[in-house]
Amino acid sequence: MQRFDAIIIGAGQAGPALAGRLTGAGKSVCLVERKYFGGTCVNTGCMPTKALVASAYAAHLARRGADFGVTTGDISIDMKKVAARARKVTMDSRGNVENWLRGMKNCTVMTGHARFEAPDILNVGEETITAPWIFLNVGGRATVPDLPGLTDIPYLTNSDMVALDRLPEHLVVLGGSYIGLEFAQMYRRFGAKVTVIERGPRLISREDEDISQAIREILQEEGVEVLTDATIESVAKAGSGISVHLETRDIAGSDLLLAIGRTPNTADLGLEAAGVKMDQRGYIDVGEDLQTNVPGIWAIGDCNGRGAFTHTAYNDFEIVAANLLDGETRRVGDRILGYGLFIDPPLGRVGMTQAQAEKTGRKLLVATRPMSRVGRAVEKSETKGFMKVVADAETDRILGAAILGTGGDEAIHSILNLMNADAPWTTLSWAVPIHPTVSELLPTLVDSMKALK
Repeated sequence: MQRFDAIIIGAGQAGPALAGRLTGAGKSVCLVERKYFGGTCVNTGCMPTKALVASAYAAHLARRGADFGVTTGDISIDMKKVAARARKVTMDSRGNVENWLRGMKNCTVMTGHARFEAPDILNVGEETITAPWIFLNVGGRATVPDLPGLTDIPYLTNSDMVALDRLPEHLVVLGGSYIGLEFAQMYRRFGAKVTVIERGPRLISREDEDISQAIREILQEEGVEVLTDATIESVAKAGSGISVHLETRDIAGSDLLLAIGRTPNTADLGLEAAGVKMDQRGYIDVGEDLQTNVPGIWAIGDCNGRGAFTHTAYNDFEIVAANLLDGETRRVGDRILGYGLFIDPPLGRVGMTQAQAEKTGRKLLVATRPMSRVGRAVEKSETKGFMKVVADAETDRILGAAILGTGGDEAIHSILNLMNADAPWTTLSWAVPIHPTVSELLPTLVDSMKALK
């Protein structure tokens, strides 16, 4: 049996950084990765998808050349080059992560599948390892629904899509949320026919209705077919493609993308042997310090259900490291969550939606401004979308904000930082932002606050 001070299972966003902090503090660390270094973000998530989004935006802008006085010829898409560019982004980052870990002093890297034998003992192939501190950083994967006929047809997940080097004739997307919508717009811009099927009444249901509707209109204007309140009864193979049977109609497509959610990679860890509790969806139960019910075992990243983003996974590492090595008492509940939807234009979001704020019973202030009032958006001829901010009328603290528009994924940080500083919205009112930027409208936005009736 090999003994270490700490074992980290998974080389996703939180794992390598934690290994660096622990080894820097003089701890011996074993990091186990069963497949690809870098986790979801590097291999099948953020990095390859945003590389693909960039290619799709380039194609879209090229087609709009005449709007800017630029004459172009026929626009064509070389999907093999598009895919190769995205793959290079992944491979470079994956290699950097692996090289960093393998060259890290006091860090032993094992490749293989880790499984608990006891609360402080794991098997990795024929190796047995033990440590007083164990960190589970195993991530998640695309959810595959129990849908009649699905096992009889080929289907795609996000992992398959980032490796696809061909253009589907008609891509049918099951799920009208963040992952599905990014691929829908992307492949429509590459030239595919695209249909999005969402069983709920609107797209991205966690957002406010005005945001959902605006995003639907953006996608439909580009030719994406959007079906909501659509119940799928079955799927089947149809010639060289697939057929999706709804209550009201059948949809024939060439390819089917599953984008209905994520499932944590916890079923094959032997957690029962360690006594670690999970919820009904398979996420590992953790406290505010990210420790499980078993002392000495923590769950960080997507597998704990306390965040589904690269930045929350990294913050999990920061919380654990600060508490264990710096004598602090950091808590998950203290972070203010921000995130983005990376369609074009992107959505930057932080804190509560307006609907969530209304449910608290607080007296609220709300302000909105269309992106057509933003000079930078006008100059770029990208005026779709709007800004919205919601604040507590009694404390003047911002509760949440949304910026759907060009640069919205960056501009939202002005509000996120203000919220983290626990400063009133009036502080932003007196800021002097740079012109011409998207952020320059934020003081004007908050100065238009009105009481919500």
